[in-house]
Amino acid sequence: GCLLLWLLPSVLRAQSNGEARPRSMLCQQSPTKVSCKGIGLRRFPKELAQGVKYLELSHNFIQNLSGSHMPVFGQLEYLDMCFNQLEAVSDTALAQLPQLRSLLLGSNHLDRGYLANGRAFHLLGSVEVLDLSANNLESHMAGWYISNLTRLRMLDLSRNKMTRLPAGIFWSTPRLRELDLSNNYILEIEEGVFDALEELEVVNLALNSLHCISGFNLTQLRVLNLSHNALELFASEEGAEPYLLQVLDLSHNRLLYFPELPKAHYLTHLNLSNNLIASLLPGSRHPGEFVLRYKEMARFNRTLHTTAGLTHVADLDLSNNQLQLFPFTFFHSLDSLHNLSLALNCLQDVAKEPLATGTEPTLSVRSLDLRSNAIHVLPRWFFSSLPQLETIDLGSNSLQPCKSQGSDRGGNLGGSSRVPATGGTCTPFYNVPRLKHLSLYKNNITRLQPYAFNQTSLLSLDLSGNKDLFLPKEALGGLEFSLQKLSLRGNQMDDSKAELPCLDTLKVLDLSGNKLSLLPTGLFCSPLESLDVRNNNLLTLEKLALASWSRSLKDVAVAGNPFSCCSLAWLD
Repeated sequence: GCLLLWLLPSVLRAQSNGEARPRSMLCQQSPTKVSCKGIGLRRFPKELAQGVKYLELSHNFIQNLSGSHMPVFGQLEYLDMCFNQLEAVSDTALAQLPQLRSLLLGSNHLDRGYLANGRAFHLLGSVEVLDLSANNLESHMAGWYISNLTRLRMLDLSRNKMTRLPAGIFWSTPRLRELDLSNNYILEIEEGVFDALEELEVVNLALNSLHCISGFNLTQLRVLNLSHNALELFASEEGAEPYLLQVLDLSHNRLLYFPELPKAHYLTHLNLSNNLIASLLPGSRHPGEFVLRYKEMARFNRTLHTTAGLTHVADLDLSNNQLQLFPFTFFHSLDSLHNLSLALNCLQDVAKEPLATGTEPTLSVRSLDLRSNAIHVLPRWFFSSLPQLETIDLGSNSLQPCKSQGSDRGGNLGGSSRVPATGGTCTPFYNVPRLKHLSLYKNNITRLQPYAFNQTSLLSLDLSGNKDLFLPKEALGGLEFSLQKLSLRGNQMDDSKAELPCLDTLKVLDLSGNKLSLLPTGLFCSPLESLDVRNNNLLTLEKLALASWSRSLKDVAVAGNPFSCCSLAWLD
């Protein structure tokens, strides 16, 4: 008790001398920038120097922004008050910020007292960037807040409670370039809502409840995100002005058809994944087969003119739809197409028809994703029609690689070697000179034929998930001087089924999830850098192998093996 009484006066003396600093003293300050992020402030800090241009007050507990609670910040250009409890903004406070260019107020409570707050916002004549996201704003509230911001360039209204876009909502913001309306409940966009926004380039309407886009005519747009809606129709208007659209995301909707896109545009990225598109062929699944929910559907004729304006598209994602056929002719006019994904569809076959000129169609695709389909065989012409192909993912299909007769290391193939070994039931992966990366995981391959990849200079090969795979020594013949990465993970192979040739360039090897008690001796000449042998039956690792890898091996995974405690010398 005596000790406590003796200490108490010194504590009181320290507090009276001002040693308990105000929270604003915790701010990080420079002459023009101040950050008071997340220090527990409950009011606007007064103890800041003049001349501050950048002020960050996010993640605090400030409720009011009033003139009596804040000093004069005549030079302030950037103010971040996101993630506070802000519900009241006074006109006297905003009148003291004549130079303000960026105002970030996301994740507050500006739905409360929005009428008075909105009147105060009329003083923000210089603001170019405004964040009002996650404020529980309804459509009329948002419209009131921006009704006098004539210099606004970027506006974030995401994560609010807007249900519609009335025609006049953006009349007072003619210089708007970027608009984020994502994650609302928008069901309706009135005609002419964007007419005043001649400089608009980026619009995000993802995660709303839109069912139909007809008469799309925003020729000046560069980026449009309509993903995660309920769109069943997307149709554009043909006009005299060219469309400048470069990126269009229509993923995660309910589209039945390839969208009606304008002919004259510069589209480079088109995402149609996670829709209900069942065919890309002309005349297929005519709208008459469905209930015409929108009158615009009646004018559709499913012809190849759909692709006429896609000559600049480099990335096309059609994954997770209901396609049953891979029509080469449809993609032929896409001269710039480099990356194509048809993963997670119902593809069973590929179809090719001669062009009107009598020539065979070829695609410029470099990366092709066909994983998770039901493909049983790819004909020889498939790879001949893809002369630029470098990467193909064929995982989770039912493909069996053909045997090649070439027995010399990279030697010429005779004519007979170009004939599939089993007459059309296997896929020839040999003699595809530009192919560098191939995935055949989970294809139910039980035996890999000799020289299956001869004269195909693969850098990486994935054969994982093919249970009980038998890999004879000649199977990887022809890859001795090119293969750098090989995965045989989860194949349940025992020692008799895993024979590897001397792969002189192999750097990464995954043998995890097998039944190996010994490492294949062919590996000893490979300059391995990464080795994964987890979950096998290894009692030890051969010294001969480790000696040959002593200078190259950088990481090795060995967990899940029954290593003998008496045979751990390999760890040295």
